[in-house]
Amino acid sequence: MSQAIEQLRIRAARLSLRGRLGLSGKLLLLTIPLVMIAEILIYVPSIANFRVNRLNDRLAAANTAALVLDAAPSGMVPDSLARQILGSIGARAVAIKMGQQRRLLASADLPAAIDHDIDMRTLTPWSAIVGSFETMLESGNQAIRIIGPGPRGAQFIEVVTDEEPLRQSMYRFSRNLLLVSLAIAILTAALVYLALHYLFVRPMRRLTANLVGFHQNPESSARIIVPSQRGDEIGVAERELSDMQRDLVSMLHQKSRLAALGLAVSKINHDLRNLLASSQLLSDQLASVPDPRVQRFAPKLMRSLERAIAFCQSTLSYGRAQEAAPDRRLMAIEPVVNEVRESAGLAPDGSITWINAIERGLTVDADPDQLFRILLNLVRNAAQALESQPRNDVATRQIRVTGRREGAVAFIEVSDTGPGVPQQARNHLFEAFQGSVRPGGSGLGLAIAAELVRAHGGDIHLVEGTIGATFRISIPDRPVELQTIRNERARA
Repeated sequence: MSQAIEQLRIRAARLSLRGRLGLSGKLLLLTIPLVMIAEILIYVPSIANFRVNRLNDRLAAANTAALVLDAAPSGMVPDSLARQILGSIGARAVAIKMGQQRRLLASADLPAAIDHDIDMRTLTPWSAIVGSFETMLESGNQAIRIIGPGPRGAQFIEVVTDEEPLRQSMYRFSRNLLLVSLAIAILTAALVYLALHYLFVRPMRRLTANLVGFHQNPESSARIIVPSQRGDEIGVAERELSDMQRDLVSMLHQKSRLAALGLAVSKINHDLRNLLASSQLLSDQLASVPDPRVQRFAPKLMRSLERAIAFCQSTLSYGRAQEAAPDRRLMAIEPVVNEVRESAGLAPDGSITWINAIERGLTVDADPDQLFRILLNLVRNAAQALESQPRNDVATRQIRVTGRREGAVAFIEVSDTGPGVPQQARNHLFEAFQGSVRPGGSGLGLAIAAELVRAHGGDIHLVEGTIGATFRISIPDRPVELQTIRNERARA
């Protein structure tokens, strides 16, 4: 019930995410304000420059008119002509300053007061921008005086004019600039949007759709994304996603196989344990037979059956949980090695030569049963590798077990003269169902051995550069706790 509620919650969250703006909508919303900012950055200096140019045009026209008016004798220019000249340049009055004298060249309908003075000689870009917006925001027809460089050695020239015509021309320029820039901005935004859509949004949609589809059926290899040939970050993401999905599909297949195997083993385990229990009862009866050979082999048979029953009881522990913690003790290793040889069926007169190179009196701090399982798995793998080789030269078919101690660490090596471990199997050598090189093999032997060695705090690895295969095991002694020593001394 709780799983169904959780699935409904996840689906509702996905639907809410789909109802929100997608990547394309967010890209569009991001493009619009950026274009507006670009419009403002273009418009502000443009309108300021337009006003400055208009004022300079008035000054240029006034300079031309001043040359005409100044060249005529005093009082020889009729008022009607002066008005025509002022009307042609859009001014009410024109004056120049020569030395200490200020001369009014022509005037018509002078205002009672001047509302603004604009000195083009000291105009800065910032004051031009501020002045342009002040002109556009004002209302009415104010009188402004424009001051600029004068003609023919004059200090400056002054032009009195109305502000309303300038404001109207600025409005027309703003409208035209807005229409042109808006068309350019729409076209640019559309091109940018389409470019980003095809370059980024569509590939991201493809990745998202693939992730959703892969989540629905992660065990299907048909849902693995086919990466494109792009060399940018999206191409790298597609290739990495494809590799990750491929690894995940393989891992899920392996997990499914393990689950099926666990179910089969659990069924077999029940009946096998009953059969072994019956065999144990028969072996107990054999122990009472007076035959010397029976008396010699009966204890070993009983010990093997006890181990087999214990293995059956812990069969499912490998797939369901970790192995039981080792019951460690300081023990001699040579008897365990001899028992491993007998359990593996390696007779002294067999086709495989057994070489025991254990140091005399070597001890190891380990669990006897788990150490037996470790060595038995390694020796059986070595024997199976040698049995697949030709039997022409018996001397070359050898299994060697060596052991030594270096300080607080015991080293055990199991080597053979077989074909060795292929390169393709070394990457997953100690993984279940991955490290087997023999047809029909499961690879569980090395996986179990590695897990038991790690439970002892040790290490197991394949030694490179040897004939055949050599596995080296290192098992460190347990650290001695001072408190334990004090307790033992106190008890003594």
